[in-house]
Amino acid sequence: MKKRTKIIILAVMVVLLGVTGYLNVALNNSVKDNVPTQTTTASYFASYRQDREARRDQELLYYQAIVESPSSSEEAIKNADQARINLIAQMDKELVVEGLVKGLGFKDCVITMSTANVNVLVDAAVLTENEVAQVVAIIQEQLGTELKNIKIIPVE
Repeated sequence: MKKRTKIIILAVMVVLLGVTGYLNVALNNSVKDNVPTQTTTASYFASYRQDREARRDQELLYYQAIVESPSSSEEAIKNADQARINLIAQMDKELVVEGLVKGLGFKDCVITMSTANVNVLVDAAVLTENEVAQVVAIIQEQLGTELKNIKIIPVE
């Protein structure tokens, strides 16, 4: 190839690289301008439920693998089976309590439970004393949790 041809090819490649860089910056700025800066509470609740469901599905698969494994001891199988039953019972309780809390007029809510504590996240900017009392009554009635172990958090 001649020297002149090489210089022309190199110059065209440099120009294309510059155009690509300019378009990249311009398009990124236009995308940033169109992206909403706040996440909606609906997506928070949906995302939380999806994550919780995926985690629970994985836990159930682990318990099932222990039960079906030929190398598992009888005690491990018994423990895994009981843990699976407990997890399913917890899932049912959460579903019932979430439904009852939504029945109070909240758009959405999620419940997280540990052995002692219950956290309730409700889709509301603020909660009145009456609303808090109603949610606490539902939790105590359905789960038997003491008042000191209940946290109700408004999420907007």
